[in-house]
Amino acid sequence: MKKPYYLFHPGRLSRRDNTLKFTPVDEQGQVGQARFLPVESVEELYVFGALDTNSAMLNFLGQQHICVHFFNYYEHYSGSFMPRDYLLAGKVQVAQTQAYLEKKKRLPLARALLDGAAGNMLRVLKYYEKRRPGVAKQIAWIQEYQKGLGEMRTTSALMGLEGNIRGSYYEAFDHIITDFEMSGRSKRPPKNEINALISFGNMLCYTQCLKQIYHTQLNPTISFLHEPGYRRYSLALDLAEIFKPILVDRLIFTLLNKRVLQAKHFRQDVSGCMLKESGAKLFTRHWDERLGETIYHRTLGKKVSYRHLIKLECYKIVKHLIGDDIYQPFKIWW
Repeated sequence: MKKPYYLFHPGRLSRRDNTLKFTPVDEQGQVGQARFLPVESVEELYVFGALDTNSAMLNFLGQQHICVHFFNYYEHYSGSFMPRDYLLAGKVQVAQTQAYLEKKKRLPLARALLDGAAGNMLRVLKYYEKRRPGVAKQIAWIQEYQKGLGEMRTTSALMGLEGNIRGSYYEAFDHIITDFEMSGRSKRPPKNEINALISFGNMLCYTQCLKQIYHTQLNPTISFLHEPGYRRYSLALDLAEIFKPILVDRLIFTLLNKRVLQAKHFRQDVSGCMLKESGAKLFTRHWDERLGETIYHRTLGKKVSYRHLIKLECYKIVKHLIGDDIYQPFKIWW
């Protein structure tokens, strides 16, 4: 069974027949114990340390449809190596471009994506309100903002509304999480542990959405809610809005409130707060477990994993674009 691999140490990646060989190399040039990864077991690679490789290695990874996601020293997402598209469909590409260019087609999709994100944020807050009352005010604010979705006539107005919804949502975190304080959202750098986890988890969610888009006919650079830009896969940002509350935020609440992650797993310096390697390994392990969890899918009538749920969301967008169905965003009901 394929699975993602996380490379936290700097080193060298090379090929030996159909096996990937990762050799750790520290800052002093000392070579560590090599690790061999059978290529058929690798789903994708996450690189957090400096990686030495060559074009032949990347060609081999491309042939095997293995994505590589790169993060810098501060755990910020740097970019991804994406193999050549292998599921190209001209009809879908044309329809996706037209949906972006035509306002009457783009706005309904953008509204639906934001409605899905707001709906999942509300469900998360309502879940915790039952167990630890204190976020009723934030729930009411988000519900009020959600009512205004139909009044937004531009995507920039929708993004402004998204900022208000997200601000109210993050305000509730200090009522849900014990032992740590968020004190508002801060990025680049995150100022505290909760913000560090949000940034780290959001990047993992973004790359997972990007990977699932790659396995469909969609173009990851053409989006509907977020504005496409240079050097970013903006459709993955659209999809991540729906899944961050379910996958990232609930995982953060669980890991912190159950004290799986503690203050010792973070480091603070002039660059802000970030996870130590021990903390990052803990989070990614539970992240993979979370993606592998299954739920009963009402429409399909069977259990599917959260990982597959993201791909199903891509298929729903494809059906909408080619006129087979109207896109309805995934919303949790439990």
